[in-house]
Amino acid sequence: MASHREDWAIAAPGLLLLLLAFLVPVGSILALGVRTEGGEFTPAYVIRFLTEPYYLGISWRTIKLSVVITLVCALVGFPFAYIMARVGPRLRLWLVILITLPLMTSVVVRTFGWMVLLGRGGLVPDIMRSLGLVRRNYTLMHTEVAIVVGMVQILFPFMVLSILGVILRMDPRLEEAARVMGCTFLQSVRRVVLPVATPGIVAGSLLVFTLSASYFITPSLLGGARLPVLAGSIYETATRTQDWPFAAAQSLILFTAVLLLLFPYIRLTRKAGG
Repeated sequence: MASHREDWAIAAPGLLLLLLAFLVPVGSILALGVRTEGGEFTPAYVIRFLTEPYYLGISWRTIKLSVVITLVCALVGFPFAYIMARVGPRLRLWLVILITLPLMTSVVVRTFGWMVLLGRGGLVPDIMRSLGLVRRNYTLMHTEVAIVVGMVQILFPFMVLSILGVILRMDPRLEEAARVMGCTFLQSVRRVVLPVATPGIVAGSLLVFTLSASYFITPSLLGGARLPVLAGSIYETATRTQDWPFAAAQSLILFTAVLLLLFPYIRLTRKAGG
């Protein structure tokens, strides 16, 4: 009991700060989406969102792009994290620096960089045109491909570092034993490394999905007005139309969707011993 009291005493300042700086403001915004001006409960704003095809289309686009971004990060991040775990400590340090260095640059700056690279006359369209893949004046801006490329570059470190932490705790002798028993390199990775790295892949996927679903700067700049996402719709509703209750209702729906992902993950990790 004494140790528990000490733990709570140490955590109390952080919990109080979290309560005052996060939970209270967020709770107030979410409550705004289900209340009238008189303070009475109303589901009108939520029903409006769920019955208008325009906002349902935005929700579907947000989910689709988030899933694609998560899959790309997982498919590329697992091999990269495995290589980082198996190289020497000095090279691993430089690879970690290479992965984390973009996080020190503003997301807006990186997004504007992608706008230059993917826009008309940019490096990527020029290379594609020189290979005969596209015609002159081709641009990738204001497409879903541009959103996926920009978001993968931003969220890739979160996936890699989540998987890397799990693989580093794995005993390399397990792979050696699998190779001695007749497994090829790919078989040992699939049967030994991949099951061990699954918690890291799940944690990284959850992190990437929730972040990509809540981003609005990069999708808004790379996708433009033709391809709005849910976070961008919330921003536009709150700043342009000044419809705060409806913006709060959209935030409530996004928050609920994230919670629906978090609860199964928490139960799975609890069964697996954390």
